[in-house]
Amino acid sequence: MIVSTKGRYALRVVIDLAINGKNNYTSIKEISERLQISMKYLESIVANLNKEGLLDSLRGKKGGYKLNRPASEYTVGMVLKASEGSLAPVACVNCGDVECASSQDCITLPMWKELDNVIDNYLESVTIEDLINKQK
Repeated sequence: MIVSTKGRYALRVVIDLAINGKNNYTSIKEISERLQISMKYLESIVANLNKEGLLDSLRGKKGGYKLNRPASEYTVGMVLKASEGSLAPVACVNCGDVECASSQDCITLPMWKELDNVIDNYLESVTIEDLINKQK
């Protein structure tokens, strides 16, 4: 599993909004300046986070984005899954109900599933608030 730049930046955006946004809407421009990420790239990231229900948005002069719940209710796993899709270490673990033709005989499949569970459990146990508090 490699978390892409999009996933890492999505995590940074949520942390930034938790620290700087409080309950106010924050423009893409402000986020871009603080995080040194291009506005164009940020637009796609926040649009996806908004679509996945992690952010609220407001159009207009005083518009922008904000978290729609406390930082303690956002997990790292939640943010990464919203931006990355699956965090599975191998494709066959991410196949859902459709199993590959070799799954019945695959000696490594149980190990991959267990690794996927370990990764998921860990990322779901770390909140945005935890990250912020460890930084202080």
